[in-house]
Amino acid sequence: MSLPGRYLVYMPQAHHIGVSRRIHDEHERERLRGIVRALNPPPGGFIVRTNAEGEGEEDLASDVQFLGRLWAQIQERYDQAPAPSVIHEEMDLTFRVVRDLFSPDVEEFVVDTRDAYAKCVEYATSLVPALAGRVKLYEGKAPIFEAMGIEKEIEKALRRRVWLRSGGYIVIDHTEALVSIDVNTGKYVGKRDFEQTVLNINMEAVGEIVRQIRLRDLGGIIILDFIDMEREEHRQQVYKALRRALAEDKARTNVLEISELGLVEMTRKRVRQDLRSLFATQCPTCKGSGTVKSDAALAAEIARKVHGVAAEGGGRDLLVRAHADLVRYFEAEGREGLEQLQSLVGRKVLIQVGGPGQSREEYDVVAR
Repeated sequence: MSLPGRYLVYMPQAHHIGVSRRIHDEHERERLRGIVRALNPPPGGFIVRTNAEGEGEEDLASDVQFLGRLWAQIQERYDQAPAPSVIHEEMDLTFRVVRDLFSPDVEEFVVDTRDAYAKCVEYATSLVPALAGRVKLYEGKAPIFEAMGIEKEIEKALRRRVWLRSGGYIVIDHTEALVSIDVNTGKYVGKRDFEQTVLNINMEAVGEIVRQIRLRDLGGIIILDFIDMEREEHRQQVYKALRRALAEDKARTNVLEISELGLVEMTRKRVRQDLRSLFATQCPTCKGSGTVKSDAALAAEIARKVHGVAAEGGGRDLLVRAHADLVRYFEAEGREGLEQLQSLVGRKVLIQVGGPGQSREEYDVVAR
């Protein structure tokens, strides 16, 4: 069992004090351990969270007191409540946002309802009093997501292709086993030195790649395919820039050296549900493959089906009900093929638009 606070995680049934692996400085790790020990915490174990780095005794003490009181309340409910009963559940979303995300890096915390605003001020005053003044109530007429440009950012975060300012772009693809991120030159051709052009695009791509990884909360195995760099010093420059950018990520990452082909293999522990699974669902037409059969391929498939139905006999004409795209194809590029098909089967083949719910790859062939 673990109870998270702002700076600490309390584990009542453990017996050690740990420090987040994201805090690399050994002196800082020992300082934080020493503070927690000196606070004479309640029985159990603690893990010092990443955002405790640089914080003082007072901040950690308030977290110890909060978590100690919370555990005491849970035990009291356990002793008194009949079974089955819920004795503890995670606090609401507003509290978790203030606890986990509201840091000194946040310039403003804007809320669009008075109830949520009051909650945020209350939680911030309790957890991070120095930042409580940054909570603002939004009173504009336009929806807050629209006014702040959030809707556009969500839409861009779901795109497969992300453009860079230089004119290059990155492409993000999801497979069953991994996520691949490919860097391309796009419209950017540089001036004279092609190697320098490649380096410039790769360096710019590093920042955007890490931003997209964090924004979309991509996890598991991630393969980065940078544009090939001939010079070893350029590969090292890009690799070091990547490590620096990932150092700010709260999720645990493991990055291997960049290869001669410009590939970087890395893993990242997902913090929460990724953006794609929250906002998107599988396409009912392509079933998640990202592609559908071409008009020519579907027309050939329909022709084979027509041959089969014609061979069974019955009826004078053959009726094909297909998607509107296919009907247009048979009326234009496929007209000659349709005439040849009618000649081969010795019957008239009629093409009609199917029902309103018919998908692109669905069709019916009947004799009548």
